[in-house]
Amino acid sequence: MMSIPSTMTAVVLTGHGGFEKLEIRHDVPVPTPNMNEVLIRVAATGINNTDINTRIGWYSKSINSDTNTGGGSGYVDLNSDDAGWSGVALQFPRIQGADVCGEIVAVGTGISSSRIGERVLVGVMMRTPAGNQPFLTSTFGSECDGGFAQFCVAPAVETYTVSCDWSDTELASIPCSYSTAENALHRVGLQAGETILITGASGGVGSAVIQLAKRRGATVFAICGAGKKAAVQELGADEVLERSSDLSDIFKPESIDVVFDVVVGKEWTKLLDVLKRGGRYVTVGAIAGPMVELDVRTLYLKDLTLMGCTYQEAGVFENLIGYIERNEIRPVVAGTYPLTEIVKAQQFFLAKQFVGNIVLLPPHKLNSSR
Repeated sequence: MMSIPSTMTAVVLTGHGGFEKLEIRHDVPVPTPNMNEVLIRVAATGINNTDINTRIGWYSKSINSDTNTGGGSGYVDLNSDDAGWSGVALQFPRIQGADVCGEIVAVGTGISSSRIGERVLVGVMMRTPAGNQPFLTSTFGSECDGGFAQFCVAPAVETYTVSCDWSDTELASIPCSYSTAENALHRVGLQAGETILITGASGGVGSAVIQLAKRRGATVFAICGAGKKAAVQELGADEVLERSSDLSDIFKPESIDVVFDVVVGKEWTKLLDVLKRGGRYVTVGAIAGPMVELDVRTLYLKDLTLMGCTYQEAGVFENLIGYIERNEIRPVVAGTYPLTEIVKAQQFFLAKQFVGNIVLLPPHKLNSSR
């Protein structure tokens, strides 16, 4: 059993805003697991849009812009009262980090010590803290402290043992991106033989959707920037379209079964035009901006289903663990950074000149023991 230090290195978010709100501290107390919790030594932790959107307060209804606009500096006109995932104010200071791969090093009361030593991933959209009520969730690294640190605590039931030959960096890119993708495809009911159109296909979530949709036997059309087409094709997409393409020139009207969208923005209505009658549209984000106009006649005359996905049902994360252990999926890690270089990592992330995921590595050296 390892000797657990009293303090650790962590990135502490002190409020909504720009990079200046991310403070590197080396004297943060190592958390103690409470009843039914485990303490995890973080081996690697991923970066995703969730972390940046939470930092800048983009989830507040007072913000109507795309996510990159405030990515570096935040928003002057932010109303922070509803800026958290759950629609309420976020509590500071907060240790972010939704993606965690690590090892259980201690357990709270009610948890068997046999779990110590397990290599685990932490579920992001946690149902337990929200009382396991339908469509209520607590986001790891938002409503509670997360993985931008050397240690973190999590409900034991929300930690998943994984046995595979993957690196820690590969595993750390799974929790947010792949659970978001798997959950959406599960909820929208994508079937073998159907067609799916994916926006933002080069990002962490988009690249996950490609693999998970192909695993289901769907035909995949992926949209991304021109310079990323080859890399996206390698992920398994049947056809890759440039972001600047006019969908009406490529697809016949009513030719796609499912649209998976993380972009939204000004071209949103064209996505509905290519859906078949009875087609399904699912969104998990809006990096190009959340505000759209909808001709409701398109919705009801075509019998379309529009679906937003955040809450994850039981079984979604367990499915991912199975896919990992059977080598049915494999993430793309575009780069790694030391945890202490989180600002550089987020700047690189915001530039969107990569395919896949970015991962942070906490310092290996620990502070003195308790």
